Amino acid sequence: MSGRPEVLFPLFAEATVLDGVGPKTAQALAQLGIEKPRDLLFTLPHSGIDRQRRDTVQGSEPGTVVSVEVLVGRHIPARAKGRPYRVEVTDAATTFQLVFFHARGEWLNGQLPTGQRRVVSGKLEFFDGIAQMVHPDHILRPEEAEAIPAFEPVYPLTSGVTQRTMQRAAASALDRAPELPEWIDPGQLAKAGWPSWREALRQAHGPEGVAGLSAEHPARQRLAYDELLAHQLTLALARADRARARGIVSRATGRLQARVLAALPYRPTGAQERAMREIAQDMARPTRMNRLLQGDVGAGKTLVALMALLVAVEAGGQGVLMAPTEILARQHLEGLRPLAESAGVVLEILTGRDKGAERAAKLAALADGRIQVLVGTHAVFQKDVAFHDLRLAVVDEQHRFGVRQRLELGAKGKGADVLVMTATPIPRSLSLAQYGDMEVSVLDEKPPGRLPVKTALVGTGRLDEVVDSLRRAVGEGRQAYWVCPLVDESESSDLTAAQERFTRLRAALGEGVVGLVHGQMPPAEKDAAMARFVAGQTGVLVATTVIEVGVNVPNASIMVVERAESFGLAQLHQLRGRVGRGTADSTCLLMYQPPLGETARRRLEILRETEDGFRIAEVDLEMRGAGDLIGHAQSGLPRFRVADLERQAALMAVAQSDARALLASDPKLEGARGAAARQLLWLMEQDKAIRLISVG
Repeated sequence: MSGRPEVLFPLFAEATVLDGVGPKTAQALAQLGIEKPRDLLFTLPHSGIDRQRRDTVQGSEPGTVVSVEVLVGRHIPARAKGRPYRVEVTDAATTFQLVFFHARGEWLNGQLPTGQRRVVSGKLEFFDGIAQMVHPDHILRPEEAEAIPAFEPVYPLTSGVTQRTMQRAAASALDRAPELPEWIDPGQLAKAGWPSWREALRQAHGPEGVAGLSAEHPARQRLAYDELLAHQLTLALARADRARARGIVSRATGRLQARVLAALPYRPTGAQERAMREIAQDMARPTRMNRLLQGDVGAGKTLVALMALLVAVEAGGQGVLMAPTEILARQHLEGLRPLAESAGVVLEILTGRDKGAERAAKLAALADGRIQVLVGTHAVFQKDVAFHDLRLAVVDEQHRFGVRQRLELGAKGKGADVLVMTATPIPRSLSLAQYGDMEVSVLDEKPPGRLPVKTALVGTGRLDEVVDSLRRAVGEGRQAYWVCPLVDESESSDLTAAQERFTRLRAALGEGVVGLVHGQMPPAEKDAAMARFVAGQTGVLVATTVIEVGVNVPNASIMVVERAESFGLAQLHQLRGRVGRGTADSTCLLMYQPPLGETARRRLEILRETEDGFRIAEVDLEMRGAGDLIGHAQSGLPRFRVADLERQAALMAVAQSDARALLASDPKLEGARGAAARQLLWLMEQDKAIRLISVG
């Protein structure tokens, strides 16, 4: 496995080996991400032009492309500078004109000699009722006209590259594509009716009609599947590699868990019990756990996380719970402390705020095992933090937490199990793309006693009514969030939006009733403002989106989101999840600036219809596409050239089970299909995966 197989060399040459591609064109192609023949093979045409031969242009719609055989009539040279040169031609039914600007007469006489027959193909326009074809794309003798494809593929372009260049280069890249052994499971191939790899490329670059361009076409599905399979093989290899790394066996006794369950005022949901069981089973295995706990807003992830941490303690070790911000770490602490106390477990917090003697004392207690569960921010990563026996790391809110941090945390405890919690429901296809190397537990039931939140849409014109009803609610002792829009990327403008709203609400509702939190505040001030709201000293908290993750104020029962149309669906769903945590009926008001566009309206209506985060995430994916959903830069989502995660979501699941099955039967990819799969990994530039096999 030392290097790229020789059969693939032609696809990894410089782009200049392709027909019609010189150094300058090669530079232009690089703008499209095409640096070698392989890249062009996976750059498929996005549309096509119907050039089927017709008898006449008569009856054609203006603006359509027509291919027709004509008899060339008289030439009408340009009468003045800047005027066009015209050639009259006659097809089987009518006479029309070919129009040329800046054309040389002798060249045109050579191309279109009067009295001869030619096949012309181009866009038809009507001018004063006369049909014209301006600068035909093709002018050929009838015996050469076979060269015009009946359906001509159209490729993405960049400046300095024409369709003709792309078509020639793509044809020459196809000529370089070797026959490769089949890496797809024969059963899957037969069931789906997919062509071989090379044939699929040929069909995708030479579509016979509009159907050949669709994501559902067998050739395109096959090529998309190849990409997804290579990606899932990489994740499965990473997973197998981790499974080889020794983990620690942590066996639950159930003693501490039973005490916590006895102290709870309710029974866990079936989904919570299932997740707890899956986690405890993973922790008891000698391999490292790497599990994602995915739960909708308010599905009770914290309890599941605590139970997992208790397994670590029951087994004689320690656990750590990592939160992305200080506010959240403190909240976890407040939520968990009473439960931990009921089990007699020592729980402490470590954040950047701990200094001097206090910090030293905590570190000492951690190092000799007196602190059993630590809650912290990334301060836990600092060099001098050492655990006595770390068994489990729970990471809250994956998006702020890359794979690198997962590994760093794992390094703190050799072989510690890892549980990642996310409150963002992710559609299955995406969670497979992003977390395909992890096992997944889903909490898809709401705990008993969570009241539904009433969601209403109101136009900004009704602002005064909203403020009036807020005044009444606060008078009755209820609390409300008021979320201000992020006006644009700059922090300063959303700051002014929040500050203006704060000033106006304070004037309307009275001094001391309204608090303010925004991203520009020093952390201590932010925490203080939050603390006053949590304690019920302020009735209304004006905020930019800093409150979207995890904040828990049971008495807050009103959520106003201003300019809701400027927020994403997932974000609005998260914000709404901040209310409805107590005993009062809760309301979420989505204020929008009319008129609403079609998409924005649909987004807000889906929120009014459902509180199911997974359903909302699926709609979000359909509406926005995978890249936007989690923001490519930080998403860790692979960028696929052919595969379309929205339309081909189902293929991802097949690819995952196929990749896992192949590695289970052939862990080092040495059998016939395994060797073919290695070529696929080289072809898809999955070097990480290749390193994992060669070390294995």
